[in-house]
Amino acid sequence: MKKALFLDRDGTIIVDKNYLADPMQIELIPGAVDALRVAVDLGYLLFLFTNQSGIGRKYFTMDVVKQIHERMLELIGLPQPLFTDLCIAPETAEEPQIYRKPSPRFILEMIHKHTLAPRQCYMVGDANSDVMAGANAGIKSIGLTGPRLKLEALPPEVSDTLPVFPCLLDFIRHLQN
Repeated sequence: MKKALFLDRDGTIIVDKNYLADPMQIELIPGAVDALRVAVDLGYLLFLFTNQSGIGRKYFTMDVVKQIHERMLELIGLPQPLFTDLCIAPETAEEPQIYRKPSPRFILEMIHKHTLAPRQCYMVGDANSDVMAGANAGIKSIGLTGPRLKLEALPPEVSDTLPVFPCLLDFIRHLQN
């Protein structure tokens, strides 16, 4: 059984630009590259899990999101493939929720597909929807400090035990200990 990190994109690996549609506007969060490198060195499989409702709202296309991911990977500069699999959830909050976080569907599918050990899997992100996707899938959730993480809006059984770190690198350093 393998261990894995399910990682949000905006606010976790790259700076959240709110409907980012230009690959040249990508900014990596300081320490993100080191965090990803160490996570791989620790034997974690990496999965990218991102809500992209801008597709459903017709602000940009799936092709634009793929260009953004290609540029992000280029800036990260680590050996490829870095992510074992990725999920781009295009639906808006108003549409039926299939993969959009807090849906656990992608996580559950990847646990089955890649024979992952749920007790050694984490969902890491800076928003309540990220945290709840992990909780709904029955894996550990990790919150990252930011304006989209509102502990008071989470169910007490989640917020009372949720580890919160300033950034991805701080969480990965915690895993090293």
